[in-house]
Amino acid sequence: MTTSRFVIAGGGLAAAKLAEALRANDFDGTVTLVSAEEHLPYERPPLSKEHLLGKKALADFTVDPSQWYRDHHVEVMPGTTVTAVDRSTKTVALPDGTTLPYDKLALATGSRPRLLRMPGADAAGVHVLRTIEDSDALLAMFAGVQRLAVIGAGWIGLEVTAAARAAGVEVTVLEADSVPLRAALGPEMGEVFAALHRAHGVDLRCGVQVSEITTADGRATGVRLADGTVIEADAVLMAVGARPNIELATDAGLAVDGGVLVDESLATSDPDIVAIGDIAAQQHPVLGQRIRVEHWANALNQPAVAALTMLGKPAVYDKLPYFFTDQYDLGMEYTGYVAPQQQARVVVRGDLAGREFVAYWLDPGNRVLAGMNVNVWDVTDKIKELILGGEAVDPNTL
Repeated sequence: MTTSRFVIAGGGLAAAKLAEALRANDFDGTVTLVSAEEHLPYERPPLSKEHLLGKKALADFTVDPSQWYRDHHVEVMPGTTVTAVDRSTKTVALPDGTTLPYDKLALATGSRPRLLRMPGADAAGVHVLRTIEDSDALLAMFAGVQRLAVIGAGWIGLEVTAAARAAGVEVTVLEADSVPLRAALGPEMGEVFAALHRAHGVDLRCGVQVSEITTADGRATGVRLADGTVIEADAVLMAVGARPNIELATDAGLAVDGGVLVDESLATSDPDIVAIGDIAAQQHPVLGQRIRVEHWANALNQPAVAALTMLGKPAVYDKLPYFFTDQYDLGMEYTGYVAPQQQARVVVRGDLAGREFVAYWLDPGNRVLAGMNVNVWDVTDKIKELILGGEAVDPNTL
């Protein structure tokens, strides 16, 4: 009997969890994990949290040790990328000109930092954050500079800012929108994070446009705004979002639209190929719409469903989106989904000014779309129940 050959293109948390899930479901064929990074798969949230605070080393958030891959006969190809997928021959091409055959293929190619194209963007001292090397470089930078300019007040920008302040670095955050995190949380909750960072000495400037990273002798010296204002800095972090790595899927002729289109089972338009993690734009069975979210929870949980799909077993990914952040003394969890431009109002229960509260997003029919708990714990299950219930609630009883 011919042995089935499964290939995983990607080397992050989703890829590792998929390999685990295939073996846990007694798949006895070959599993090959093709990873662009030289390291074994690791989790990314610590890169802007515990690792950047000096609390965790890479080994602490590596998904599985090398012995696990040996014991479970999973071949890892580090420092290698899949350069093309030939669906007609069911092979993937590698940089050295060789190919790997597959019976089933999983795309777990993740995302990459979005870069601003402007003068000085390629200067020394300009940082992004995606890999352990990026995080190590930031950690080393904290020890050697006095002033950091952060372009972008999204999750990465604000978490790095919190770590930098903990290291004693002066930080100026430059955000084009009117408040931080407005696209993710709306203006009211964005103001919570604005106040948090200002309370910790951050010079937060919103509604500004960056036109240039100033340099001297090829090294960043600060940032120039569109109005001519210059913010002096010893280093710059570019944290203006991420782009999904969907080029492989696009070139292979799979259906894409801002992400790789997948059904409820995470199968792409080719039934022999699944897509998981940051790149997957899934038709969500609970939310009734197609969503793509760049959350750790997807990378953690989608592989269990994708493995069953690859094995020809019925499976549906129906978990609600979930993410979390830790900044200074604020811990937050967010569950649910509010679509861009969706009409929703926020109801807060607890101490908003003291940053100890639960916020609920309600649609016009008073159905709960999402909930966020800030320094309040053990309420995520309640939030999930309210969302999944799909019924109108009395806001006064929340």
